[in-house]
Amino acid sequence: MTRPTSHSLAACLAAGVLTTAACGGGATAPGGAAAGATTTVTLDGSSTVFPISEAVAEEFQKAHATIRVTVGISGTGGGFQKFCRAETDISNASRPITAKETEACAAAGVQFIELPIAYDGIALVANPKASWVDAITTAELKTMWAPEAQAAVTRWGQVRKGWPDRELHLFGAGVDSGTYDYFTQAVNGKEGASRGDFTSSEDDNVLVQGISSDELAIGFMPYAYYAENKAALKLVPVDDGKADNGAGPILPSVETVKGGTYQPLSRPVFIYVSVQALAKPEVVQFVDFYLKAGGALAEEVGYVPLGDKGYELVTAHYTGRKTGSVFEHAGSQVGLTIEQLLSRESR
Repeated sequence: MTRPTSHSLAACLAAGVLTTAACGGGATAPGGAAAGATTTVTLDGSSTVFPISEAVAEEFQKAHATIRVTVGISGTGGGFQKFCRAETDISNASRPITAKETEACAAAGVQFIELPIAYDGIALVANPKASWVDAITTAELKTMWAPEAQAAVTRWGQVRKGWPDRELHLFGAGVDSGTYDYFTQAVNGKEGASRGDFTSSEDDNVLVQGISSDELAIGFMPYAYYAENKAALKLVPVDDGKADNGAGPILPSVETVKGGTYQPLSRPVFIYVSVQALAKPEVVQFVDFYLKAGGALAEEVGYVPLGDKGYELVTAHYTGRKTGSVFEHAGSQVGLTIEQLLSRESR
């Protein structure tokens, strides 16, 4: 199973939609049966969740030749816009749905089921030639990324004494990305609170290319994109500055993300399923398959599975058709486990 290269992603984004046949490594049924499919399941949204949903779609289509699955990358916010206009069956999201998005869905008569499907760690990555940065604190991240840093904190030496008096080039997720929302909440204390003078993109491959080609670059992206491009990037440990845990700088990994020690940059990621779309048998088949195979496939493409208990809770949430968001529209919340998340009552 292969993920699209940045070149193929760009071509597919220009076309407006990704399909597993055209953009997912060619994993269609033998003989190209997917090209003659009579039914379609449509997903759009987060580029963070895209590799998981793409992997699930590829495997699903091998056993369901008459069902075509399309997976778009519009960013979490862009995906919710389409979802709440009833243009898609499922929305990929790297943060919870907001109150405004929920209201848009309600106005269009779209009910939804919120399903966590994996954990992700937001990785801090630098160019390998940036030898001076071997760890960073959350306080230093705030120094870099706070709104008041715009046009003011422009050199490495302003962030930490001893770092070089050289330009600081920042890269990160675009404002329609759930990764951007979660990162700004975790680092600056409020979603969307950030300087604006950095290189941004909803396509994480663009960030990989930018950081890997710029000696003065540092930025944030989903851990899975680092893992796939680790030869070109330098992973930077993060110290949350809490003296009581004594952990010091922590690298994201399966163990630290799932165990909750990589804080505050670990998070669950989601799919949102339209209740109305579940009237279509092909959507039911796909979601059933997603919940059964998604954990193993998430791990295969670099994400952290929820564990048996986590998937049991998610499946019960789905089969019980519990609609609404358990986040109560409070936005990204740092440090929650799946057990804590699903113990809440949905609206």
